[in-house]
Amino acid sequence: MVYNFNAGPGILPLEVLESAQRALSDFNGTGLSILEIGHRTAAFEAVVCEGQQLARELMNLSDTQEVLFLQGGATTQFFQVPMNFLASDAVAAYVDAGIWGAKAIQEARLWGGVEVIGSSKADGYTHIPKSYAIPAKASYLHLTTNNTVEGTELHDIPETDVPLVADMSSDILSRRMDYRRFALLYAGAQKNLGAAGVTLVVIDRTQLGRQARQVPGMMDYRKHIEHGSMLNTPPVFAVYVSVLTLRWLHAKGGAEVLDAENRQKSDLLYGTLDSLPLFRPTVAREDRSRMNIVFRIEDPRLEQAFMERCKDEGMVGIRGHRSVGGFRISLYNALPIGHVRVLTDLMHDFAARH
Repeated sequence: MVYNFNAGPGILPLEVLESAQRALSDFNGTGLSILEIGHRTAAFEAVVCEGQQLARELMNLSDTQEVLFLQGGATTQFFQVPMNFLASDAVAAYVDAGIWGAKAIQEARLWGGVEVIGSSKADGYTHIPKSYAIPAKASYLHLTTNNTVEGTELHDIPETDVPLVADMSSDILSRRMDYRRFALLYAGAQKNLGAAGVTLVVIDRTQLGRQARQVPGMMDYRKHIEHGSMLNTPPVFAVYVSVLTLRWLHAKGGAEVLDAENRQKSDLLYGTLDSLPLFRPTVAREDRSRMNIVFRIEDPRLEQAFMERCKDEGMVGIRGHRSVGGFRISLYNALPIGHVRVLTDLMHDFAARH
């Protein structure tokens, strides 16, 4: 048995993997592989339309919000957002709560002014900045709702009249949230939404065209909307796996069900960490992520022994990010709570032995 705690690409539902496997040899009875079908055929257009509709229902989107399946990962959105939203003589507000937010700030500075209104860099990104003033004239406020590397999560979206932009790559559709509040949100799909290679972008079309910069066609959200996510050849297989995952999320009952399940999983793991003096969570309690749990062992000499014990029990993906160290357990939507129980039982036994 393998227990997949990878941070990304992360675990996918078994039924999604099985459906994708069948489509590799015969997609929907066409006799063609999903890897072979034309992206402008009715068969694939139906896939994209289904994905857009499922996203709309799961996120309760407004009529002005468009759903796009794009390429380039969340990293491309770091510069595509300011290219479309930030005039060279304007300013955007950013919250620096982790390494991905810091990278987004770096890219945005190439296109206009950036005001970093809050940062937790000085303390190693162990908390989410909360005390900051949002400039009223900011073109937008950029947030990272979950910091995959550091293990913090933004539990309360700030109230503001400034357009909100968010990187939701590692917690999208994992909890209840008012997605209508966002001018734009994006999520690399290799965690909660499907296979690597596609990025979900939700954008309020009324927010576009407010700055006069000429944008290359592939970077212009308006052209992607006009062409229904098929301005060029899309990553067909990655889109299909994302649609299968959206189907699975919808069948489970959406955010209401997933919110409760994910809270139960994270409460079990954090409860275990807090009860065992050997282990130490590294982030502020009020900002703990439900998706990515980061911790250390009080005696560093035991870290390798713990790693080997987990490996022997079939647990993969538990090593912390190279910039943080320690351990990181990712509890994405598809991870069964039973897998968390196996891990917590191991932790209790390891602590008793050491």
